[in-house]
Amino acid sequence: MHFKQLAKGFMGVLLIAALAGCGGSGGTTDSSGEAGKEKLVVQFVPTNNDGSMEAKAKPFADYLSDKLDREVEVTLATDYSTIVEAMSSGQVDVGIMPPAAYVQARDQDAAEALLTSQLGAYNDETGLPEDELTSTFKGEILVRADSDMTKLTDLKGKNIATLSPNSASGYIYPVAELKDAGVDPTTDATMTTVNDIPSEITAVLNGQMDAAFVFEGARNVFASSFSDNDLFKDLKVLYLTKGEIPNDAIAVQPDMDEDLKEQIKEVFLSMKDDEDGAEAMSLWSHQGYEEAADSAYDTIRAYSEKAAE
Repeated sequence: MHFKQLAKGFMGVLLIAALAGCGGSGGTTDSSGEAGKEKLVVQFVPTNNDGSMEAKAKPFADYLSDKLDREVEVTLATDYSTIVEAMSSGQVDVGIMPPAAYVQARDQDAAEALLTSQLGAYNDETGLPEDELTSTFKGEILVRADSDMTKLTDLKGKNIATLSPNSASGYIYPVAELKDAGVDPTTDATMTTVNDIPSEITAVLNGQMDAAFVFEGARNVFASSFSDNDLFKDLKVLYLTKGEIPNDAIAVQPDMDEDLKEQIKEVFLSMKDDEDGAEAMSLWSHQGYEEAADSAYDTIRAYSEKAAE
C-alpha cells in the first residue's frame, strides 16, 4: 500500500512538471518560472536602400519592446511584395505597410489596419510643407527644371524612372492617370524600375531619365541626400496625381488577440507625445497616427486595375 501511494505521488509530480513545461498558450517561461509574452515581429519597407535604415531599426525595436513589455524584433522588407508575403505567411505580426501593399495583404485576409499614418501636408503650388497634417498624399512626377515638358502627355516617348509596380505613388497612380490621358507608358514610353527615390532623383538629375514617379514632397524629404544640388532649383513638378492616396497602414494579423491589438494601437497613437516615439516615427516621415478608415484604401484597387490594363 505504501509503495502504491509513493507511485501515485511520483506520477502526480511528473504530471505537474509536464503541464508547467507546456508554458501555457504559446508563451515562454523565464528564469523565475513566470509565463513570458510571445515575441512580436514588426516589419517595414525602407524609404531608401543606402543601409542607413538597418541601424535605426534597433532603437525602434527597443522602444516598442519597452512600451509593449515584450521582446520585439524589427525587420526590413526588401521591397513592397516581400512585406505582403511576410504577412501572408504569418512571419510578421505587425506591418508598417505602404497602401498598395496593405490592400494586397488585406485581400488575402492577412492584414487588418489598426491605424493610418499622418504626414505633413504640402502646398500644391509651391511644393513646400504646410503647418497641418493629412492622412492622404498625391503621386508626383519630377523632371529637370530646364525640361521643356509642361504637361502629362509630354511624357510620351520619354524615359521614366519608377518604383515597384506595387508602389501607389511610384507607379500605380501615375501610370493609371497617364492611361486616362491617352498615353500608355508601358508601350508609349520606356519605364525603368529602380530601388528607391534617391536613385530615381539621381537618374533625372544626371540625364539618364527624363522623369521620375515619386511621392508628393519627395524633394523636401530627400534634400539632405543631395548636398551638391538644390532640388527645388534643379527639379520641377510636372504633374501631381488627381487621386488622393491613403497613407501607410499600421496593420496586424487579423487573428491577433484583441487586447494586444488595442495595446499596439495605443502605443502608436502616443508616439508623437514623447521624444523617442517621435524619433521612431521619423523613419517613415510619419508625424502621427489616426484610427484607420479601411474603406479609404478601396481606391487603391480601382487604380491598380487601371494601371494593370
